[in-house]
Amino acid sequence: MVRPQTIGRPTPGGDNVAENRRHVRGADYERVSTDYLAKRQLRRGAAGWVLLAGLGVAYVISGDFAGWNFGLAEGGWGGLLIATALMAIMYTCMVFGLAEMSSGIPVAGAGYGFARRALGPLGGFATGMAILIEYAVAPAAIAVFIGGYVEALGLFGLTGGWPVFLVAYAVFVGLHLWGVGEALRVMFVITGIAMVALVAFIVGMIPQFDAGRLLDIPATDAFGASSFLPFGIFGVWSALVYAIWFFLAIEGVPLAAEEARDPRKDLPKGIIAGMMVLLVTATLILLTAPGGAGSRAIMESDNPLPESLRLAYGGDTFLADFVNYVGLAGLIASFFSIIYAYSRQLFALSRAGYLPRWLSVTNRRHTPHLALIVPGTVGFLLAAFTQAGDLMIQIAVFGATVSYVLMMVSHIVLRRREPDMERPYRTPGGVVTTGVALVLALAAVVATFLVDVTAALITAGVFVVALAYFWFYSRHRLVADAPEEEFEAITRAESELS
Repeated sequence: MVRPQTIGRPTPGGDNVAENRRHVRGADYERVSTDYLAKRQLRRGAAGWVLLAGLGVAYVISGDFAGWNFGLAEGGWGGLLIATALMAIMYTCMVFGLAEMSSGIPVAGAGYGFARRALGPLGGFATGMAILIEYAVAPAAIAVFIGGYVEALGLFGLTGGWPVFLVAYAVFVGLHLWGVGEALRVMFVITGIAMVALVAFIVGMIPQFDAGRLLDIPATDAFGASSFLPFGIFGVWSALVYAIWFFLAIEGVPLAAEEARDPRKDLPKGIIAGMMVLLVTATLILLTAPGGAGSRAIMESDNPLPESLRLAYGGDTFLADFVNYVGLAGLIASFFSIIYAYSRQLFALSRAGYLPRWLSVTNRRHTPHLALIVPGTVGFLLAAFTQAGDLMIQIAVFGATVSYVLMMVSHIVLRRREPDMERPYRTPGGVVTTGVALVLALAAVVATFLVDVTAALITAGVFVVALAYFWFYSRHRLVADAPEEEFEAITRAESELS
């Protein structure tokens, strides 16, 4: 397979001049000018596999600091433990599948690009929009948690709210506008600082650990309720939504494909290494935080780690303040990195014509500035007007789980339909592995409705509106020269030749 950036040649002429229209698989394509792609260039070779692994951890690390603990209120510690184990299996299996697809189809569209090749334009767009919903909303939820940490510290006399959200978006969108290489290195450093805070927290809580505190939520009268499962069997299902927060967004590593040094080798190594780190941190946090402070005490906290330390040690301590201050780095790392993710997904969908094309224009530093600013504005408004971190978690998780289902179906379809496709990395266990992830992802989709029907329906409504936009408008205006679309063109041409 030829690398996507070398495939085809745009036609000469002015920007957006349509040439050679054609109709393929229910969509209309047009060739565009040389200027079109010249104005939509990312910076090549900005990241090796270590930076990509750091990016994967950065995406997720805020989930160790806040968000997961709401699962204690849904399933108790036992329910959240089972839910976390199931989601750990799902994400590990999914990561192996994504590692394979990203090595064979290394494009900035990532999940959209994989589904585009396997499921056609509609499947590709649906996957890309599900991912975009996840990545546009997740930073808003994290901004609310950042506000909670700032309020707990009393920094600058702020009590949380929109000034904190505004500063967070302005600073970190601005850093991304500076340049991808610089942004990824800053993000790597911030993630390292956050890991120091996690290690300090875990070491500090080990002496305070008491297994009895894990199960201190009284059993209800729910079906199957016990001290281990205080909210019954269905509590496990509801807790899936929050167990996902330990791993949510690791799947964004392949979005760096067109900015990686050697994407076919670096993407699989980076995403797998990042996942291994997250499995360890999730296990240790789930044990030490409720084991030191008690599950009931932290199940509704916006800043559970510092609060756990204060409860375990009977008040303010240096360690609690240290984790509170440095813990901001974890939230910032995820906030910072997911901004990168939403901009690249939006960039790819826009470049290919699925969304308005002006959103994919890059600046002189080869960053998609409008794809950074527009979703950032939407996220700020969401955070400022709702300040509901748990609600936005549920919205982000709904988008994520829908995309997981579609990406795992894509892996299975590609294995069956294109067994000879070049795959520098192959998933251990093949379609059995991604089949396991698919079943668990379907269960997680259902769980979003169990936790909050309103949030799930709102998200589904946005999704339906986006699909209507595609069906009635953008599928008639797709760009034949976009890398994700050219992979399809090569496959079709090879099929015709054979």
